[in-house]
Amino acid sequence: MPAEPSMPFKSGPLRGLRVIEIAGIGPGPFCGMMLADLGAEVVRVDRPGPPSFGANTVLDRGRRRMTLDFKRPRDVETLLRLVERADVLFEGFRPGVMERLGAGPEKCLGRNPRLIFGRVTGWGQEGPLAHAAGHNINYLALSGMLWPMGSADRPPSPPLNLVADFGGGGMLLTVGILAALFESKRSGRGQVVDAAMVDGAATLGAMIFGMIGSGSWRAEREANVVDGGAPFYGVYETADGKWVSIGSIEPQFYAELLARLNLGGLGYEAQWDQSKWPALRQAIAAAFRSKSRETWSEELEGTDICFAPVLSPLEVAQHPHNRARGTFTDHAGASHPAPSPRFLRTPASAGSTTESSEFDIEAILLQWESRSPL
Repeated sequence: MPAEPSMPFKSGPLRGLRVIEIAGIGPGPFCGMMLADLGAEVVRVDRPGPPSFGANTVLDRGRRRMTLDFKRPRDVETLLRLVERADVLFEGFRPGVMERLGAGPEKCLGRNPRLIFGRVTGWGQEGPLAHAAGHNINYLALSGMLWPMGSADRPPSPPLNLVADFGGGGMLLTVGILAALFESKRSGRGQVVDAAMVDGAATLGAMIFGMIGSGSWRAEREANVVDGGAPFYGVYETADGKWVSIGSIEPQFYAELLARLNLGGLGYEAQWDQSKWPALRQAIAAAFRSKSRETWSEELEGTDICFAPVLSPLEVAQHPHNRARGTFTDHAGASHPAPSPRFLRTPASAGSTTESSEFDIEAILLQWESRSPL
């Protein structure tokens, strides 16, 4: 009999929660990382062959892994045995794929009525586009949240894959799973969580839609305060070709900005006089171009103008604030974002990336079957 697979001690508020992650890309691995960071015991089920986008030491951290071929009935049965002892299963296939594999919600909830079955897709489980292919940029476009992003004189600019894929997909799925778990403690019943990235991107745009409804947001790029339209909320180049950010929206912060950039008394005191904004933008840009990013950071970090240097991902771990907070941790010579949020009594911890091996399957089954789910 294989030995029980060892795992580092799991801390965090989700300690004891058993999760099956059907391996995928994008929002699924992010959800699995979040749950594992928060203490859940996550087993990732890979399909035979190399991962579609290769291994990722950050997104893959903190899980045990097994490989199952869903074309083999005995491997589907292995998954269903895990389901019987799991609290959560989540997957990111197109609608109907898990059903065709013999492990859809009806089959899984039949084996474990308390199971939370999470599903994350781009378009959702129904609707005209439900079965269409898509990516982060498409879901963001259809939600209305791509259109406002970018410069006024250029096409809309995709904000990496953070808004629809990870925020509107993986984070939404995580929230949905936790909400369903809370409800299941009252009802004793599981349910399906349908997290669609187009829905999630729209939800993240709640403030923008609210401002449009109240007439305080113009449907133009770079025409509003937080989209780059206001010169006191933006990014400016420094003397060394680097960048800094300011967000001096509140009047007292704006007054301090003018004072520290030596722009007081030059006619810019009327912050919301938009006829002065082009000249103000040029004045602020000229001021920031007079010194290096490091010099401006020494002078302005910690002040109330709302300032931060624009750091590259290769620099962030060395910034004094990030070091003091432990915002990044080092694993095998690479920087990882540390788990967040933080908890006073049950601190979360980032696990390492584990290697899958076939002998783990029976050992994990044995371990899970030896104790009851939550």
